[in-house]
Amino acid sequence: MSGKRSLWLDPEPPSEAEGGPFSTARWNRQAAEARELRALPPEEPPPADPPRRSRRRIVLGVAALVTAVAALGFSLAAFLSDESGNEVVGADGGRPLPDTQIGRVYDAAGPAVVSVQAGPASGTGFVVDGDGTIVTNAHVVSTATSAQVRFNDTGRLLEAEVLGADASSDLAVLRVDPGSAGRLRALRFANSDRVDVGDAVVAIGHPFGLDRTATAGIVSGVGRSIEAPDGFQIDDAIQTDAPINPGNSGGPLLDARGQVVGVNSQIATTGGGNVGIGFAVSANTVREVLPRLSRGEPIERPYLGVSTSLAQRGADIQAVEPGGPAARAGLRAGDVIVAVDGETVREPDEVSEAVSEHEPGDEIVVEVLRDGERRTIRVELAKRPGP
Repeated sequence: MSGKRSLWLDPEPPSEAEGGPFSTARWNRQAAEARELRALPPEEPPPADPPRRSRRRIVLGVAALVTAVAALGFSLAAFLSDESGNEVVGADGGRPLPDTQIGRVYDAAGPAVVSVQAGPASGTGFVVDGDGTIVTNAHVVSTATSAQVRFNDTGRLLEAEVLGADASSDLAVLRVDPGSAGRLRALRFANSDRVDVGDAVVAIGHPFGLDRTATAGIVSGVGRSIEAPDGFQIDDAIQTDAPINPGNSGGPLLDARGQVVGVNSQIATTGGGNVGIGFAVSANTVREVLPRLSRGEPIERPYLGVSTSLAQRGADIQAVEPGGPAARAGLRAGDVIVAVDGETVREPDEVSEAVSEHEPGDEIVVEVLRDGERRTIRVELAKRPGP
């Protein structure tokens, strides 16, 4: 049988004289060999009818091919369907994939997110009221009194007034004429005290001047302290691994319900790029300053005038600002603050928290350890200096 099959397979390449596989010389040679096969002695069974066997094989081959295609189609249908059996992509490939929660958040919140341009600086903002109130970062607008915003990637630039900016919280409030902006969609604030590590978040903004962009991740940490543009400390910041980059500043960090949990402000980096550590000013901090900034009122914060580090029993004073409240009251570098207004201090953040509960001009009682002795010093707080 193998010899007969070799007539049709002919594994040896033809010589130049024979020409190609369909040359006349080869056809004649193979026809002669076939005639010799038909003249075999009677005791040897004649070969089966090649045409009939070929037809049978063709039929069987087609049936197997149809079965395989049907099985493949079933597998593709299963692959392109969701767990409920709903078809995701039809035979024409024109049906969309099912919506994701991230996509739903983007679709709902995206129209409220704007690009912000203030002089050479650019960033992101978002609408918080139908009257045209927009929140962004203070470092985006800096000292500008006006900015330009764009609601859609293809929309026109609109003039916006800077109502107020607070460098200590890195927040600013703009207002655009709602008549020129059309129907506005405002975002709602979540209670950021209820945000937990592991919560899903979506960041929307205009990184590197690109059109509106969404990235997603989780809350990586809460209660973080970050540096404000004026060099002071912003408490209760939210840490996230959602990729945010220059241009995202001032944009919303949203939870799975599409509510704002923070305002994206800065990233930790080792060389200018995102390394998966970003920070957002908490929504509750925005709630605190928004009304006053919307009215154009300056926000005055109390000021003690010391820098501290963690000590074994409290907050070690590393430096005292010359001419500041602490220096005038007699506090010195090397003193260890162990209590403020009778409340025990275990770490530097507790000093900042105690001071922030007061107003400029209030007097606080600071207890320190100096040369092994406990001393009580009264300090009148001043207004925090500008950047």
